[in-house]
Amino acid sequence: MYKLFMLDLDGTFYLGDRLLPGAQWFLDICKEKGVKFTFLTNNSSRGKADYIKKLAKMGVEITENEMFSSADATLMYLDENNFSRDILLVGTPSLEAQFLAAGYNINAAQPKAAVLGFDTTITYEKLTRLCDAVRAGLPYIATHPDLNCPVEGGFIPDIGAVIAFVKTSTGREPDAIIGKPNGYIAKAAAARFGCALEETCMVGDRLYTDIALGKCGCGAALVLCGETSLAEYEAQNIVKADIVCADLFELGTKVLHGG
Repeated sequence: MYKLFMLDLDGTFYLGDRLLPGAQWFLDICKEKGVKFTFLTNNSSRGKADYIKKLAKMGVEITENEMFSSADATLMYLDENNFSRDILLVGTPSLEAQFLAAGYNINAAQPKAAVLGFDTTITYEKLTRLCDAVRAGLPYIATHPDLNCPVEGGFIPDIGAVIAFVKTSTGREPDAIIGKPNGYIAKAAAARFGCALEETCMVGDRLYTDIALGKCGCGAALVLCGETSLAEYEAQNIVKADIVCADLFELGTKVLHGG
C-alpha cells in the first residue's frame, strides 16, 4: 500500500466548484488507514490560503501542510542548491509573499538568479526585466511548464507561454523547471512527508503532467473524471499509469478499502 497520495485538484478532486465522486470519502479513508495525502499543484499563482478557502466552501477542511505546490518545491530547490537570497522574481502578489516569508529579496538591484512563476499580473515591464536578467546569463528557474491554465469557459496562457516569449527574445530556456512532470517535485513532496519515492502515488487526470510524473519512480493513478478519457489514454503509448480508475471513489475502493 502507498504511504502518501499526491492529489491533483481540478479534474481530479473537484471540477470548478463541485466535488467529484468520492473526493471527501477518499480523504476520510486515508485518515482511517493512516495514509498521508497532499494536494499537489503546479499552479504557483495562488497561495495555499486560496486553495484552503476554496475547498472549505465545498465542505473540505485541510491544513496548510496538506497543500504542496510548485512554489514550495521551487523554494526547496533554491535552498538545496545554495542560491543567493537576492533574486528577480516574476510572480503574483501571493507568490511574492511566499518568497518574502522565506527570506528572499525578490526585486534585488543586482539579482543572482531569475525565478519565473505563473504571473496573472504580468506586465511588459516585468517581461523586459526578466528577459534582461536571462540575457545577462543569470540562472533561470521556472516553477512549472504548463502552457495553459483551465478556467471557466476555456483557458488562459500559463507560465509556458511566458517561457516561450522569453526564449524568443533571449534564446534561452529555463535551467530548471520544477513542477510536474519533473520528478523533483515528487521527490520534494516525498521528503516533506518522510516517505520513500516508491511509497508515493500521484493521482491526476492529465497524462503529460500527472501521469508522466510516474517516470521518476513514484506510482501514477489516472482518474477518468477530468481531462483524459479512457479512449485517449489507450490511444497513446507515451505514458503508462499503474492504476486507471473512474474517480477517487473507485481508486479508494481498489487501493485502500480492499475492494
